Amino acid sequence: MSILNPTPPDRMVDGQGRPYFLWDVDMTLARFKELLAGEDREVRAYLMAKLMRQAKPDDVFEFVTLAEIRAEWPRIQPFLGQSRAFWTWILAVWPGERHVA
Repeated sequence: MSILNPTPPDRMVDGQGRPYFLWDVDMTLARFKELLAGEDREVRAYLMAKLMRQAKPDDVFEFVTLAEIRAEWPRIQPFLGQSRAFWTWILAVWPGERHVA
């Protein structure tokens, strides 16, 4: 049983396949996932931070794990803006792995 409440897949994207958390970028969910899984760590960190800034926290864990966030934290945190305090708190209070997908 999951304690998270992610957005249902049919409500995650608009008619063009763009996820709600990429409202300011012309990128489909498929392209987002492709780049997130890519080899470029800087792009990956930027997209993880964008996800963490703009998506519901429950939705973040549909795409990345807590371990991945921790591993990329030095690259992610400069892009978090006002959400940095929230994610710093999450990393402090959630021991271990919390990925639910």
